[in-house]
Amino acid sequence: MLKVNNLSKSYTTPRGALAILENVSLELQRGEAAAVMGPSGSGKSTLLYTLGALDPPSSGVVTLDGVDPYTLREREQAAFRNEHIGFVFQDHSLLPQCSVLENVLTPTLVAAGGGSARASETRAREILEQVGLGARLDHRPGELSGGEKQRAAIARALIRNPTLVLCDEPTGNLDATIADSVASLLLDLHQARQTILIVVTHSVSLAQRFPRRYEMRERALHPAG
Repeated sequence: MLKVNNLSKSYTTPRGALAILENVSLELQRGEAAAVMGPSGSGKSTLLYTLGALDPPSSGVVTLDGVDPYTLREREQAAFRNEHIGFVFQDHSLLPQCSVLENVLTPTLVAAGGGSARASETRAREILEQVGLGARLDHRPGELSGGEKQRAAIARALIRNPTLVLCDEPTGNLDATIADSVASLLLDLHQARQTILIVVTHSVSLAQRFPRRYEMRERALHPAG
Protein backbone atom coordinates (compact mmCIF):
# COMPACT_ATOMS: atom_id res chain seq x y z
CA MET A 1 0.00 0.00 0.00
CA LEU A 2 1.05 3.57 -0.72
CA LYS A 3 0.09 5.96 2.08
CA VAL A 4 0.63 9.70 1.89
CA ASN A 5 -0.27 11.77 4.96
CA ASN A 6 -0.30 15.57 4.99
CA LEU A 7 2.55 15.84 2.52
CA SER A 8 3.96 19.34 2.00
CA LYS A 9 6.91 20.52 -0.05
CA SER A 10 8.50 23.95 -0.29
CA TYR A 11 11.78 25.31 -1.58
CA THR A 12 13.91 28.12 -0.21
CA THR A 13 14.30 31.07 -2.59
CA PRO A 14 15.87 34.53 -2.20
CA ARG A 15 12.35 35.82 -1.60
CA GLY A 16 11.54 33.23 1.04
CA ALA A 17 9.88 29.82 1.05
CA LEU A 18 8.08 28.78 -2.13
CA ALA A 19 5.29 26.30 -1.37
CA ILE A 20 4.70 23.66 -4.06
CA LEU A 21 2.59 21.06 -2.21
CA GLU A 22 0.42 21.52 0.86
CA ASN A 23 -1.21 18.82 2.97
CA VAL A 24 -1.53 16.19 0.25
CA SER A 25 -2.99 12.88 1.41
CA LEU A 26 -3.55 9.76 -0.67
CA GLU A 27 -3.92 5.99 -0.28
CA LEU A 28 -3.60 3.41 -3.03
CA GLN A 29 -3.60 -0.36 -2.73
CA ARG A 30 -1.85 -2.85 -5.02
CA GLY A 31 -3.85 -3.16 -8.21
CA GLU A 32 -5.11 0.43 -8.07
CA ALA A 33 -4.24 3.09 -10.63
CA ALA A 34 -4.60 6.86 -10.58
CA ALA A 35 -4.05 9.73 -13.00
CA VAL A 36 -2.98 13.18 -11.81
CA MET A 37 -3.73 16.21 -13.97
CA GLY A 38 -3.11 19.91 -13.61
CA PRO A 39 -1.49 22.87 -15.37
CA SER A 40 2.26 23.17 -15.78
CA GLY A 41 3.88 24.34 -12.56
CA SER A 42 1.07 23.01 -10.35
CA GLY A 43 3.34 20.54 -8.55
CA LYS A 44 2.51 17.29 -10.36
CA SER A 45 6.09 16.29 -11.07
CA THR A 46 7.22 17.39 -7.61
CA LEU A 47 4.57 15.11 -6.14
CA LEU A 48 5.77 12.23 -8.29
CA TYR A 49 9.42 12.67 -7.31
CA THR A 50 8.49 12.89 -3.64
CA LEU A 51 6.41 9.71 -3.84
CA GLY A 52 9.30 8.05 -5.65
CA ALA A 53 11.84 8.69 -2.87
CA LEU A 54 13.75 11.15 -5.04
CA ASP A 55 12.89 14.42 -3.28
CA PRO A 56 12.14 14.49 0.48
CA PRO A 57 9.02 16.29 1.69
CA SER A 58 9.25 19.39 3.87
CA SER A 59 6.66 17.79 6.15
CA GLY A 60 4.30 14.84 6.14
CA VAL A 61 4.95 11.14 5.62
CA VAL A 62 5.13 8.82 2.61
CA THR A 63 5.16 5.07 3.20
CA LEU A 64 5.22 2.18 0.74
CA ASP A 65 4.27 -1.18 2.21
CA GLY A 66 4.86 0.32 5.65
CA VAL A 67 8.33 1.69 4.91
CA ASP A 68 9.13 5.41 4.95
CA PRO A 69 12.06 5.62 2.52
CA TYR A 70 13.09 9.01 3.89
CA THR A 71 14.02 7.43 7.22
CA LEU A 72 16.56 5.18 5.50
CA ARG A 73 20.25 5.89 5.03
CA GLU A 74 21.21 7.14 1.59
CA ARG A 75 22.43 3.77 0.30
CA GLU A 76 19.46 1.93 1.79
CA GLN A 77 17.08 4.47 0.30
CA ALA A 78 18.63 4.02 -3.15
CA ALA A 79 18.32 0.23 -2.84
CA PHE A 80 14.69 0.54 -1.70
CA ARG A 81 13.86 2.82 -4.62
CA ASN A 82 15.59 0.50 -7.09
CA GLU A 83 13.76 -2.57 -5.85
CA HIS A 84 10.28 -1.24 -5.12
CA ILE A 85 9.69 1.74 -7.45
CA GLY A 86 9.72 1.91 -11.24
CA PHE A 87 9.83 5.15 -13.24
CA VAL A 88 8.73 6.04 -16.76
CA PHE A 89 9.62 9.55 -17.95
CA GLN A 90 8.36 11.57 -20.91
CA ASP A 91 11.74 11.48 -22.66
CA HIS A 92 12.21 7.74 -21.91
CA SER A 93 15.75 8.40 -20.51
CA LEU A 94 17.30 5.44 -22.30
CA LEU A 95 21.09 5.22 -22.51
CA PRO A 96 21.93 5.87 -26.19
CA GLN A 97 25.09 3.75 -26.19
CA CYS A 98 23.33 0.66 -24.83
CA SER A 99 21.08 -1.85 -26.56
CA VAL A 100 17.42 -2.22 -25.66
CA LEU A 101 18.21 -5.30 -23.60
CA GLU A 102 21.06 -3.56 -21.78
CA ASN A 103 18.84 -0.56 -21.01
CA VAL A 104 16.17 -2.77 -19.50
CA LEU A 105 18.77 -4.57 -17.40
CA THR A 106 20.20 -1.33 -15.98
CA PRO A 107 18.16 -1.39 -12.72
CA THR A 108 19.34 -4.94 -12.01
CA LEU A 109 23.06 -4.17 -12.22
CA VAL A 110 23.33 -3.05 -8.60
CA ALA A 111 22.14 -6.40 -7.31
CA ALA A 112 22.98 -8.72 -10.19
CA GLY A 113 25.83 -11.20 -10.05
CA GLY A 114 26.39 -14.74 -11.27
CA GLY A 115 23.15 -16.66 -11.40
CA SER A 116 21.04 -13.63 -10.55
CA ALA A 117 22.41 -11.84 -13.61
CA ARG A 118 21.33 -14.74 -15.83
CA ALA A 119 17.89 -14.75 -14.21
CA SER A 120 17.61 -10.99 -14.76
CA GLU A 121 18.43 -11.36 -18.44
CA THR A 122 15.83 -14.08 -18.84
CA ARG A 123 13.26 -11.86 -17.14
CA ALA A 124 14.24 -8.87 -19.30
CA ARG A 125 13.81 -10.90 -22.48
CA GLU A 126 10.37 -12.05 -21.30
CA ILE A 127 9.25 -8.50 -20.50
CA LEU A 128 10.53 -7.21 -23.83
CA GLU A 129 8.51 -9.91 -25.57
CA GLN A 130 5.45 -8.76 -23.63
CA VAL A 131 5.90 -5.13 -24.74
CA GLY A 132 6.44 -6.14 -28.36
CA LEU A 133 10.20 -5.59 -28.57
CA GLY A 134 11.37 -9.18 -28.69
CA ALA A 135 12.89 -8.60 -32.13
CA ARG A 136 14.62 -5.37 -31.07
CA LEU A 137 16.82 -6.59 -28.21
CA ASP A 138 20.12 -5.62 -29.84
CA HIS A 139 18.94 -2.32 -31.28
CA ARG A 140 20.01 0.98 -29.73
CA PRO A 141 17.52 3.72 -28.82
CA GLY A 142 18.45 5.77 -31.89
CA GLU A 143 17.11 2.93 -34.05
CA LEU A 144 13.69 2.87 -32.34
CA SER A 145 10.53 4.85 -32.94
CA GLY A 146 9.13 7.06 -30.18
CA GLY A 147 6.57 4.43 -29.20
CA GLU A 148 9.20 1.71 -29.11
CA LYS A 149 11.40 3.82 -26.85
CA GLN A 150 8.53 4.22 -24.39
CA ARG A 151 7.84 0.50 -24.52
CA ALA A 152 11.49 -0.11 -23.63
CA ALA A 153 11.19 2.41 -20.79
CA ILE A 154 8.12 0.60 -19.47
CA ALA A 155 9.97 -2.72 -19.61
CA ARG A 156 12.87 -1.17 -17.68
CA ALA A 157 10.48 0.18 -15.04
CA LEU A 158 9.02 -3.29 -14.51
CA ILE A 159 12.20 -5.38 -14.56
CA ARG A 160 12.45 -5.64 -10.78
CA ASN A 161 8.71 -6.23 -10.33
CA PRO A 162 8.16 -3.01 -8.34
CA THR A 163 5.24 -2.30 -6.06
CA LEU A 164 4.87 1.27 -7.31
CA VAL A 165 5.15 2.51 -10.90
CA LEU A 166 5.33 6.28 -11.45
CA CYS A 167 4.94 7.79 -14.92
CA ASP A 168 5.60 11.43 -15.78
CA GLU A 169 3.85 12.32 -19.06
CA PRO A 170 4.54 8.86 -20.57
CA THR A 171 2.65 9.66 -23.79
CA GLY A 172 3.47 13.38 -23.98
CA ASN A 173 5.85 13.06 -26.95
CA LEU A 174 3.75 10.60 -28.95
CA ASP A 175 1.06 11.05 -31.58
CA ALA A 176 -2.49 10.08 -30.64
CA THR A 177 -2.48 6.57 -32.11
CA ILE A 178 0.85 5.54 -30.61
CA ALA A 179 -0.03 7.24 -27.30
CA ASP A 180 -3.21 5.15 -27.10
CA SER A 181 -1.22 1.98 -27.78
CA VAL A 182 1.37 2.80 -25.10
CA ALA A 183 -1.38 3.66 -22.61
CA SER A 184 -3.12 0.33 -23.25
CA LEU A 185 0.14 -1.54 -22.74
CA LEU A 186 0.86 0.32 -19.51
CA LEU A 187 -2.60 -0.41 -18.09
CA ASP A 188 -2.57 -4.05 -19.22
CA LEU A 189 0.80 -4.68 -17.55
CA HIS A 190 -0.39 -2.88 -14.44
CA GLN A 191 -3.40 -5.18 -14.21
CA ALA A 192 -1.36 -8.30 -14.88
CA ARG A 193 1.25 -7.43 -12.25
CA GLN A 194 -1.09 -5.75 -9.74
CA THR A 195 1.19 -2.76 -9.26
CA ILE A 196 0.24 0.61 -7.83
CA LEU A 197 0.27 2.88 -10.87
CA ILE A 198 0.31 6.69 -10.82
CA VAL A 199 0.47 8.67 -14.06
CA VAL A 200 0.98 12.42 -14.30
CA THR A 201 -0.45 13.70 -17.56
CA HIS A 202 -1.88 16.66 -19.45
CA SER A 203 -3.86 14.28 -21.64
CA VAL A 204 -7.57 14.20 -20.81
CA SER A 205 -8.06 11.09 -22.94
CA LEU A 206 -5.33 9.24 -21.03
CA ALA A 207 -6.64 10.34 -17.63
CA GLN A 208 -10.16 9.18 -18.51
CA ARG A 209 -8.87 5.62 -18.81
CA PHE A 210 -8.02 5.58 -15.11
CA PRO A 211 -10.54 4.60 -12.43
CA ARG A 212 -9.18 7.25 -10.07
CA ARG A 213 -8.44 10.76 -11.27
CA TYR A 214 -7.06 13.76 -9.41
CA GLU A 215 -6.28 17.39 -10.19
CA MET A 216 -3.50 19.48 -8.70
CA ARG A 217 -4.99 22.85 -7.75
CA GLU A 218 -3.67 25.44 -5.33
CA ARG A 219 -0.88 23.08 -4.24
CA ALA A 220 -3.35 20.37 -3.18
CA LEU A 221 -4.66 17.15 -4.69
CA HIS A 222 -8.40 17.09 -5.45
CA PRO A 223 -10.57 14.26 -6.82
CA ALA A 224 -11.49 15.01 -10.44
CA GLY A 225 -15.01 14.66 -11.72
